[in-house]
Amino acid sequence: MKKYFSLFLLFLVCSILSAQMTVSGILDTTVSMNAGAGDAPAFSCGFEEYANIRFQSKLRERGTVYGAINLFAATGDYAEGLVMAGANPVGDNFVSAIELERLYFRLNGEHTDLDCGLFRLPFGYGQVWGPSDFINPKNPLKPDARPRAIPGAALSWYPNDDLKILGFTAGPRDPFSQNAEGWLMGIASDRHWEKVSVQALYSYEMPQPAAETVETAALFPPVSSEYGVHRFGLSVKVDLEAGFVIDALYTYNHEEDADMIDGLSFSIGADYSLLGGDLIVLAEYLYNGKTSATALGYGGNFTNNNYLYTGLTYRFNDFTNMSAALISSLDDISFTPVLVLNHELFQGATLTFTAQVPLDRDLFSGDGNRGELGPNYSYFNCSTRIRLRF
Repeated sequence: MKKYFSLFLLFLVCSILSAQMTVSGILDTTVSMNAGAGDAPAFSCGFEEYANIRFQSKLRERGTVYGAINLFAATGDYAEGLVMAGANPVGDNFVSAIELERLYFRLNGEHTDLDCGLFRLPFGYGQVWGPSDFINPKNPLKPDARPRAIPGAALSWYPNDDLKILGFTAGPRDPFSQNAEGWLMGIASDRHWEKVSVQALYSYEMPQPAAETVETAALFPPVSSEYGVHRFGLSVKVDLEAGFVIDALYTYNHEEDADMIDGLSFSIGADYSLLGGDLIVLAEYLYNGKTSATALGYGGNFTNNNYLYTGLTYRFNDFTNMSAALISSLDDISFTPVLVLNHELFQGATLTFTAQVPLDRDLFSGDGNRGELGPNYSYFNCSTRIRLRF
């Protein structure tokens, strides 16, 4: 905690003293209320103050240093999750944490870029589920979650304006892993035409033996003990009258006792704008194999096979828009409607209201048919956030 705080102060001083360093960020003030289900309290609330501070500095004409730090202070519902993530209580009233989010450099050549450090490695064109983005899969139940960075390096080569070839390596999920156990390496290629974009991906994860302790095994479950893991991805985006996306990743683990299709995570979706662009309709389907990148225990968040996201966004004016979405688990007939209302108070300040209402068959009939997206922990959750940009 003290180390990160000292690091934050160092960068803050550098930003003031250096004319070449620029600082920006966001400050979120969020209040939540929750009607609990299961073992959760019948009613609970929480308060969180969160800041994401970003900085960058040019290295002459050849590169840039980037960094970002997260600052948290929380009480109530938010405090427990923050403590589980490593926060420490500070006296009474609240818990707090400082997290290093990004810290890397980028060197620019005539046809190449080199990124190295703690940075984001995104893959695929999927808007909702993102199977190809296996290092940090998306979760539509947490649309505001900022993807975590990963330590590594990426070398990008641009033979022409429409083609990119990327070679990358990244650290393992278990930060205590040694002897290259669990490290990632791979290659990806993006090709763009006027209406079509295609990305192909291959990644190999080095073998990683079982963790020595039960606690470590629970946090960082090994994916293989001898052969490693192969991943093959393909993502296609087509822009016609409507936008279409296909995103797929196949995970092959020699030691998993599962059918071939269980390693497949596949999504297909489309979006279309109406009323002069004021209304946008989006639908995206996900097939989630039980040992695939989007499956719980393999880096993802989901336990069933078939999911559907349907949503629309309507822009009332330049300052106000509303989004309504229904996230459905088709196997156990459970749903989570999500409503989001955004209003720009003034330039640089946005007020956001979010509500989620988990539903399943047991909620209406009491027959015990609980679903994955049903009220297992909450009957109703809402939050109000003020975001300031600086």
